[in-house]
Amino acid sequence: MQHKVLKVNSSDNVIVALRNLEAGETIEFEGESYVLPRAIAAKHKFVTHDLAIGDHVTMYGVLVGKATQPIAKGEQITTFNLKHESDEFSVTKRKPQTNWVAPDVSKWADRTFMGFPRSDGQVGIANYWLVIPLVFCENRNILKLKDAFDKALGYAFPDIYLKQVNDLVKLYEKADNAALKSYNTTTQSLNLGPEPLFKNLDGIKFLTHESGCGESNQESAVLAALFGAYANNANVTGITVLSLGCQKTQFDDLMKEIKSRNPNFDKPILFFEQQAYGTEFEMMSAAIKETFEGLIEANKLERQPTPLSKLNIGLKCGGSDGFSGISANPVLGHLSDLVVGLGGNTYLAEFPELCGVEQELIDRCTSEAKAQKFETLMRDYAAKAEAVGAGFDMNPSAGNIKDGLITDAIKSAGAAKKGGTAPIADVLNYTEVAKESGLHLVCTPGNDVLATTGQAASGATITLFTTGLGTPTGNPICPIVKVSTNTKLAQKMPDIIDFDCGAIIDGEKTIEQTAEELLEYCIQLANGTIKTKAQLLGQDDFMPWKRGVSL
Repeated sequence: MQHKVLKVNSSDNVIVALRNLEAGETIEFEGESYVLPRAIAAKHKFVTHDLAIGDHVTMYGVLVGKATQPIAKGEQITTFNLKHESDEFSVTKRKPQTNWVAPDVSKWADRTFMGFPRSDGQVGIANYWLVIPLVFCENRNILKLKDAFDKALGYAFPDIYLKQVNDLVKLYEKADNAALKSYNTTTQSLNLGPEPLFKNLDGIKFLTHESGCGESNQESAVLAALFGAYANNANVTGITVLSLGCQKTQFDDLMKEIKSRNPNFDKPILFFEQQAYGTEFEMMSAAIKETFEGLIEANKLERQPTPLSKLNIGLKCGGSDGFSGISANPVLGHLSDLVVGLGGNTYLAEFPELCGVEQELIDRCTSEAKAQKFETLMRDYAAKAEAVGAGFDMNPSAGNIKDGLITDAIKSAGAAKKGGTAPIADVLNYTEVAKESGLHLVCTPGNDVLATTGQAASGATITLFTTGLGTPTGNPICPIVKVSTNTKLAQKMPDIIDFDCGAIIDGEKTIEQTAEELLEYCIQLANGTIKTKAQLLGQDDFMPWKRGVSL
């Protein structure tokens, strides 16, 4: 049943509008009447009683802000009358969680997906060959290889925009100004184009970046660590590495990072150094031939039945709105609990968007050492942000605020719902990989691409990405599933949305029911029988975190 409003937690002193509310409208809720002095748009909140300056606002059961102006009962909270405020946290206040009960997963106990087993026990949901540069000087050569391989092997996407430009050129050459002005296009369907040559190879992924030299030793070392983690990802079957030769990030650095994560690493890794070869043509020709031979071997791998305990699912949000913490994020939270109950891994990133719920997460860590690591990472990150005038309170974007996320604590409390209720098995710094099953906290910024890049480094082979405003974000080796918080967005942007949670807002489905449907979607994706919209668009976003301050 469609409701007008919702109180997320019984202790909250704000109420969420589930639809547009009119000025003067009387809202009856839980035995109270609220006469709204002004219209309130869906996703925004109004207070349950009069607040004075300095009074606290609570949502999701936690402190999310402090009144900077008197706020009358029924009045909307805004950036004018509320500022960010969150509770203090400390390991010394830790109350360990000991009574977690996993949801019933018996219906999935014997289910499998068709995955690609690796010799180290990991299982990929895809089979990608990776081509990477150790320094930005090789970006041009990477893109040349991409153009050649994608077109020749059937991985290139039809260039619908090239056709549009060619059409306009022809009209211009004909001096047909009337036809040029009236030129229009029809919506194009998302097609991968012709069938690729190698049926068991999901693609060749070519990464570029602006790092590797002319920077601090720490930044160059982080690049090697990131690529070492990517090489270890279960979705990667082999790697081609291009190097100039004189840069800071060296091939030996990469191999040390790979071996530190996986001492028995045995995937093929091909290395080509331009300064050693002499001419670009010699190096590129050698890289093409040896990589092609590697692709032939990679194509011999076959999908095999795999238990769901081998699922590795990232939990991310971006372009969030006032419904994120009510529909899509809790759906991911319940799905995370299901996957953990099945023995799999989930990864909750975005440390600036855990602001205000730190104590709950500290309590859920399975050991005091892990809780201390989380607290240290959070405090160090927050201190670096504040040192350059970019505190966590500045995290909400203009779009977040416009759609109801007034403070970082409101945004964070809703974002943390993606992590469900399971114990936190481990806390991973950026580029650290998971070593045990369960829910993991991964230190990344909230920045969409920096976060998804970091989740793939830690081991995610699928990332579920909730959005209320829409974003095309993808990842080269870890498919990104776009999960809409509301049906209006899913209908407006069908070319980027994979799954809609709007039925929860409309009162038609429960969080639990929707999470089970999303898990079924993930199994199909892991089988290789469907592709995400980001994959169909060729959206391969990759961005190393330079460990400066990013939110």
